[in-house]
Amino acid sequence: MWSWVEVLSWNVETEMEPPCGRSFMQVLCEKYSPENFPYRRGPGAGVHVPPGPQVSPMKDRLNLPSILVLNSCGISHAGDESEIAAFCSHVSELDLSGNKLDNWQEVSKIVSNVPQLEFLNLSSNPLQASILERECAGTFSGIRKLVLNNCKVSWETVHTLLLELPELEELFLCLNDYENVVSSPGCFHSLKLLHITDNNLQDWSDICKLGTMFPCLHTLVLANNNILAIDDLAGSLARLFPNLRSISLHKSGINSWEDIEKLNTLPMLEEVRLLGIPLVEPYSTEERRKLTIARLPSVSKLNGSVVTEGEREDSERFFVRYYMNVPKEEVPLRYQELVRKYGKLEPLAEVDLRPQNQANVHIHYEEKVQQINVRLDQTVAEFKKQLKTVVQLSTNNMRLFYLDREAPYGLEELKFSLRALHSYNVRDGVEFYVEPKIK
Repeated sequence: MWSWVEVLSWNVETEMEPPCGRSFMQVLCEKYSPENFPYRRGPGAGVHVPPGPQVSPMKDRLNLPSILVLNSCGISHAGDESEIAAFCSHVSELDLSGNKLDNWQEVSKIVSNVPQLEFLNLSSNPLQASILERECAGTFSGIRKLVLNNCKVSWETVHTLLLELPELEELFLCLNDYENVVSSPGCFHSLKLLHITDNNLQDWSDICKLGTMFPCLHTLVLANNNILAIDDLAGSLARLFPNLRSISLHKSGINSWEDIEKLNTLPMLEEVRLLGIPLVEPYSTEERRKLTIARLPSVSKLNGSVVTEGEREDSERFFVRYYMNVPKEEVPLRYQELVRKYGKLEPLAEVDLRPQNQANVHIHYEEKVQQINVRLDQTVAEFKKQLKTVVQLSTNNMRLFYLDREAPYGLEELKFSLRALHSYNVRDGVEFYVEPKIK
């Protein structure tokens, strides 16, 4: 078996590099050479192996990790397949995003020589013009997680892959400019998670096609599609998505509470994401969350935050009070359900918790008492100026005392000119005593 240094030098000397990019093996040897990765540096880095059994068949002391990250390296083709097989027999995750792979045959040459591969990221490779044959797609059969974001792959290519990936659990089809969904003749029961965000889907009938193709979906992420409405004709939601636990409609075009309430027909639904939709824009942050929670009784997580039992009760009571004075024809059906649960609630008392900014106080000077209104945000010095015309004393010749009859202490002199009146707990009815300074 050749050494790592021999492979690297042989690869550079003998392989004719095409002008459009580099080979998978060339990049692999360069990135994970002993010079670049002499020590363990976490997943995706080279691993320094002490003497003893090695994972892959190499004479050098360097082993490749099981997670390879080769994104944005200019890879356009596979290179020598025997080298790939020799060095990557134990690799389970491979990130090839942002490269120049434009031919499924070259991708297949890589994947077919990585027998333990379960995760493959091909995002942002120009594969849209390449035709994927069934025989070629068969080399992907062991993959459980496949990322095809921004590859612009056709639905025909997606169907071909799905037919050959019996264990696929997670599929990412974001940023592919899909305007509709093309149905497949078969169903794919292994898929549990589908991300199809940032496309141009609008019609709910296309989302129904996804339910037909993937009847065992647990998570469906539809964020950043302009879906305008949710249809539930003849109970289709429960039939098409019987196992769906989480759905994201973040930044969709949903603009009706009735559409949100249709999600209640999903029998297993636990989590919903609804940020950035036109429907909630007119409402305050508190109203958005509480009105949504009250409408979705089975949801235990909204927009990433857990809905506690206490928050649910508060939200449902808020909902009842919110709609109690709305015209009857505008009251949602959920209102009557919650009235039966909580009864007709009284409106909450409006309590103004803002600090008092004015007070009516009594001013004692000599044997006179006069009631005046004072601003509580003013300082002691400013208050003395206000009293000049009341007691006919200059501020320099004035001593000012404060008496709070509810406090345990008696008169308190206001000695600090820059201290605000509200800091003395001044309120209506308190008394101030003014005396001239003794010369």
